[in-house]
Amino acid sequence: MFLISLTYKTDLSEIDAHLSDHRAYLDRNIESGVFLLAGRKAPRTGGVILAVAPDRDALVKIVQEDPFVAHGLATYEITEFEVTRSSGRFPDLGDQPRIRTA
Repeated sequence: MFLISLTYKTDLSEIDAHLSDHRAYLDRNIESGVFLLAGRKAPRTGGVILAVAPDRDALVKIVQEDPFVAHGLATYEITEFEVTRSSGRFPDLGDQPRIRTA
């Protein structure tokens, strides 16, 4: 499992100009099962995504498709971790989906 931390490198006006495309990117990856959760940081300095992928290289390729990255508006930090404890509120986390291919 991976935690992706997004940090904006520009003014929010530039972020907002690409927000619709970024949301479509998030939706595609949520639908494919790669992204489990996504949301804004508070205060609004970036975002956080919880993801699953076969390996880090596969996830890096997906991150590079983000319009925020493609336009040089944000940077990402990817941290891989193993789930060893859970509240039980997310019972499917042990059954991590893999990237679906077309």
